[in-house]
Amino acid sequence: MLLPVVVALAAIVVLFLLFAGIFTDYLWYDSVDYTAVFSGVVVTQILLFVVGALLMVGIVGGNMLLAYRMRPMFGPGMFGGASGADRYRMALDPHRKLIFLIGVAVLALFAGSSFSSQWKTWLEFVNATPFGASDELFNIDISFFMFTYPFIRMVLNFLFVAVVLSAVMAAIVHYLYGGFRLQSPGVHASRAARVHLSVLLGVFVLLKAVAYWVDRYGLVFSERGFVHGASYTDVNAVLPAKTILAIIALICAVLFFAGVVRPGGMLPGVGFGLLVLSAILIGGVYPALVEQFQVKPNQQGKEQEYIKRNIDATRKAYGVQNAEVIDYAAQGDASKVNVTADSSISGVRLLDPSLVAKTYQQRQRIRGYYDFHEPLDVDRYPDGNGTMRDTVVAVRELTGPPPAQNNWINRHLVYTHGYGFVAAPGNEVDAEGLPNFDSKDMPVTGPLVERTKLTESRIYFGEAPASAEYVIVGGGGKQELNYPKSGGTGQENTTYDGKGGVPVGSFFNRLLYAAKYSEINLLLSGDINDQSKILYERNPQERVAKVAPFLSLDDNPYPAIVGGRVVWIADAYTTSNSYPYSQSKSLEAMTRDTVTDPRAVVPQPRDRINYMRNSVKATVDAYDGTVTLYAWDEQDPILQTWRKAFPGVIKPKSEVPAELQQHLRYPEGLFKVQRDVLSQYHIEDAAAFYSGQDFWNVPNDPSSGDRDIKQPPYYLSVKMPKTSAPSFSLTTTFVPRQGPNLAAFMAVDATPGPDYGKLRILRMPSNTTIPGPGQVQNNFQNKFSGELNLLGLGQAKVRYGNLLTLPFADGLVYVEPVYVEIAAASGQEPYPILRRVLVSYGSKVGSADTLKGALEQVFGDGTGQPVTENKPEQARPEGNKPEDSGAATDLSRSINAAEEAYQKAQDALAKNPPDWTAYGEAQKELKEALEKLKGTASTTAPTSTASPSPTPSASAPPAASPSPTVSPSPTASPNP
Repeated sequence: MLLPVVVALAAIVVLFLLFAGIFTDYLWYDSVDYTAVFSGVVVTQILLFVVGALLMVGIVGGNMLLAYRMRPMFGPGMFGGASGADRYRMALDPHRKLIFLIGVAVLALFAGSSFSSQWKTWLEFVNATPFGASDELFNIDISFFMFTYPFIRMVLNFLFVAVVLSAVMAAIVHYLYGGFRLQSPGVHASRAARVHLSVLLGVFVLLKAVAYWVDRYGLVFSERGFVHGASYTDVNAVLPAKTILAIIALICAVLFFAGVVRPGGMLPGVGFGLLVLSAILIGGVYPALVEQFQVKPNQQGKEQEYIKRNIDATRKAYGVQNAEVIDYAAQGDASKVNVTADSSISGVRLLDPSLVAKTYQQRQRIRGYYDFHEPLDVDRYPDGNGTMRDTVVAVRELTGPPPAQNNWINRHLVYTHGYGFVAAPGNEVDAEGLPNFDSKDMPVTGPLVERTKLTESRIYFGEAPASAEYVIVGGGGKQELNYPKSGGTGQENTTYDGKGGVPVGSFFNRLLYAAKYSEINLLLSGDINDQSKILYERNPQERVAKVAPFLSLDDNPYPAIVGGRVVWIADAYTTSNSYPYSQSKSLEAMTRDTVTDPRAVVPQPRDRINYMRNSVKATVDAYDGTVTLYAWDEQDPILQTWRKAFPGVIKPKSEVPAELQQHLRYPEGLFKVQRDVLSQYHIEDAAAFYSGQDFWNVPNDPSSGDRDIKQPPYYLSVKMPKTSAPSFSLTTTFVPRQGPNLAAFMAVDATPGPDYGKLRILRMPSNTTIPGPGQVQNNFQNKFSGELNLLGLGQAKVRYGNLLTLPFADGLVYVEPVYVEIAAASGQEPYPILRRVLVSYGSKVGSADTLKGALEQVFGDGTGQPVTENKPEQARPEGNKPEDSGAATDLSRSINAAEEAYQKAQDALAKNPPDWTAYGEAQKELKEALEKLKGTASTTAPTSTASPSPTPSASAPPAASPSPTVSPSPTASPNP
């Protein structure tokens, strides 16, 4: 009697946990006002589950019952003698009803679950929107391949499984109850069993005929040829072969059905043999012969038409068909350039979001339980004059309570949220080389705060790992930590009063969430009352993904101040792998670079796609979690299809607020995919595409130690040729498949407006060599090896920032910030400080403490006139002893000055915290001493000449690559 009670209790617990999971999901959707999505998905899944379960049980179970009813009336011994099947029948027959019911229940569960998981395919099929364009092979609207074809394949696969299972289970029942016997010679079967199995096999072959016919349309996704899409062999061999096989399969099905009226296995045997033989010869051998003997010897000519189809379809599917390719000589004259006249150069972003995250942490973390998510983000905000400028932004998020206070109450009721919006202009630093924050501290202060009228700085929803945990807020009492008070005396507390969250004041809701999270404290805690709410799913990406499960999310949401509040902005995509003739690629491979490398962060989804659109812009309020979806590409047929499926869920583009619109930008994920596609598909001629001589690669990141990771694209303001002013853009470079020189520069207008999304490619001439990013990086390191090594004295480490490329004055200018990373105090993590700016234009390079100084070294003083360099005199011939003696004295003084400057720098670093102002002054003195040293050394060397390097160093050979952590001794460094 105890066993039934235990089973019943276990069933009740399982059902309650299942109910708790579903009902808390409903409560969450209700809290964000997206119950239409919940009900739409759940109802669709339930209907598909029921249909799939009933169909599978009806087909398989019906055939089992039919086989049982058709058992021989004279019993199993009608063919004479007992068999091994009798033992099994005698053991199973008393329990056959129970076994049957359990079997069909399990079958219904698996079949229904499998069918319900295809809810996206069903909704796309019933809400399909025409593309208004046809494929090249069948002249059918593309929507057929995107929405209808996948559904037909889904139904066929389901029916194939049902018929095969029916045949197997019917055969078992016939065998158990004497319908046929496996005896020598051959198989002995009753007429009923033979008719039944013949019909089932005939239905299977009939389905195969339908599948052959449908497979013809799948040729537009073929990977047989030089590119994806129906190739010469597919069109001229496989397509007619599929048609013939469909007809043969239909004939074979008729032969199987003929076994119903004609005894014997001759006709079904002939049908089966014909089907197998035709599949091998017509479906396999014939296309292989055509491919081997017609196509491969003349592949370029045979495939040219189909390569062109692939090029046109791929460019349309990835949205790059209107990319503008501009021939660009990149041969500007630096002596004729007025560098101050172009704000895209003088105002270029110097702060590298990937590096300065540690600087933000050390200078603005305030307490150890706060942090900034890496990498930081680039947005744009107006300065005091109203001019938009690139700004590196972040929010101060909570990591959790200190380890000593890490208990359930602190983790879920006290340490509930982060606080503050931190921002700094990307093109400037303070006197110490640190970000010049215009939004900082707790409470938040700064000019940017005043200009944006930021009023709500609490961050309950964010990207920090702590956001994966639930928090209980709004209990009425001010027990939530808001921020520590100045001077370290106590803390400022608050209580949540936002509209987001699920109320947990009732015992029932608390019980549900206690079950969901397996946490008894949710029931017992006296700090939870009628005003309390539970917040969960607090990561912006996860919230958008949950309210819009039919979209793919960009992996880099970013914060912005809109309407006096901090909101997260996320880009959402519609993707597919069913666009005819388009090249299918791995989304993960296309988007992997130094920012999204899986060794550093969570890898991208391992999906293959051949169509992509940035169709939706989503926002998540960082305070109350409100999720808003805006249609961005309203012409996208996939988006239109989902808007039919979930009406009212996605707001029209016209409702995007103006203040939000100025923070929207072209998404990185889409741009990475498009640059990967355009590395080949910038070529529109089929013959040139086949040769592949002008294919490009995305260069490896020159500032990374790993040489196998792509350089990421960069947000910065760029003035492209034939444009009147700089625009906020997303940029990248290309190098040839063979060689490190620059092949092309690409930028897309990232600011909403008439030119938003316009791709422009500056193609370098093939008959001249323009240095690529890797070459420029090597040139910087060789030219300034001694200077950069000196930056890495002691425990300091040189870190290279993002190497930015910009078109400028008919040429290309490279700008790279160089940081020094050193721990500020014992046990404190090191953080980078901007110490040098490197600039390259043509054959000229410059290095200075500021961008202005480096630009002046390359372009002059801003008036178009080059800066006059103080070159040392030529070496004197030997024999003039008095002058040689004077030079030796000058040399000694220069060495002493260099040693003294070096010691000042070391003393500045030894302080706690380091005196960065004194360190910077010492670095300047050391640089001046080295310049004097080089000039003095040249007067003592009989055959030496002056180096053209603006900041020479005798401490390393000119061609040597520097080691960022080399620490030369004070006496060795200035040794001539």
